Amino acid sequence: MTFPLDPSRTAPFDLGPPDAGTAVLLLHGFTGSPWEVQPLAASLADRGFFVRAPRLPGHGTTPEAMLWVTWRDWVRAAEDAFVSLAAFPRVCVAGLSMGALLGLLLAERHGGRLSRLVLMAPVMKVRQRGGRLLSKVGPRLAEGLTSGWVEKKTTDLEDDEARARAPVLPRFPVARLFDLFELQRLAHRAASRVTRPTLIAAAVNDHVVDFASIEALHRNVAGSRLLVLQRGFHILPQDLDRARLNTEVAEFIDG
Repeated sequence: MTFPLDPSRTAPFDLGPPDAGTAVLLLHGFTGSPWEVQPLAASLADRGFFVRAPRLPGHGTTPEAMLWVTWRDWVRAAEDAFVSLAAFPRVCVAGLSMGALLGLLLAERHGGRLSRLVLMAPVMKVRQRGGRLLSKVGPRLAEGLTSGWVEKKTTDLEDDEARARAPVLPRFPVARLFDLFELQRLAHRAASRVTRPTLIAAAVNDHVVDFASIEALHRNVAGSRLLVLQRGFHILPQDLDRARLNTEVAEFIDG
């Protein structure tokens, strides 16, 4: 067993006035935690929005906890969190990386209730050659090509201070990558059906996401707006252009 990450840094949280007119659901990324979206959450709460940032099942604790979840658990958790905000007049969703894929599924399934959608570094296609190879060979063959685990020593942040603070899950099961690939497939199908106002934010130097896939998503989501950040890598809310991201997202949500 691996020692768990500090729960005070990876725990789910709510911020902002509970009687706000707008609630924002923030969804973190694959192997990440609500820590990834904390600066954006604080900025939105300061502007008067209510923010809910759940921790997806299996995330933010130990690598072993990732053994017992699948993409279905992540979708269910995202939908439960979305439904929990039903009392608010307006509900918006902002997802990072895999959280953006979940946001696309929520927009497809609950478009009539969703006010606005923000997709930050949506991982529509991984940039690393190894990940693309695994997505093609399938889980059974992948078992023979790997140890069953993927080691992870850091996270994709250009900001040195943020990277030093980041709670990093030291490894995760290869099998969970195939859950991510399934979410990619579902998100690709959902994208063309999204009708809500959508902001897509991405950094040109992201080492995780294939930027061409971001541009393709922008073309596929009718009427979407693409915000291109010149600084920072993948974890946009914690990186060098976070102040600009905070402003752009808040103004977009505010309409």
